[in-house]
Amino acid sequence: MKRLLTCSLLLLACYRATAQNTASDELSIRQVMASQESAWNRADLEGFMQGYWKSDSLRFIGSRGLTYGWQATLDNYKKSYPDADAMGKLSFTILSIEILAPESAFVVGKWHLARTKDEIGGHYTLLWKKINGAWVIVADHSS
Repeated sequence: MKRLLTCSLLLLACYRATAQNTASDELSIRQVMASQESAWNRADLEGFMQGYWKSDSLRFIGSRGLTYGWQATLDNYKKSYPDADAMGKLSFTILSIEILAPESAFVVGKWHLARTKDEIGGHYTLLWKKINGAWVIVADHSS
């Protein structure tokens, strides 16, 4: 009986630690996305890109297809959004965050750009990885 109680207490402690880590990880992801939103709204594309994995293996899937690499993704953003007017004001609505494992997460949401000439928006799915203790987007499918 004592062994069963000890095992039960250990399982409970592990569950609580996992729940706390999950909440902390979700908060970290939300903070990265808030920083991205702020950088975009300052017309700071390099700052916006800090939320992405700085690697040639980063994948971005958009209306023009698949782009590999952090620099190529930044270059595409610069072509599509050459100035603050084209960038407008960005807002993200996170619909769900699912922590898949201690170092990976899946986020689904909506994006909206309010610009002087128009408003556009769509949805995104983001695959996140915790690399060197920091959450970064490793794959982004935005439409």
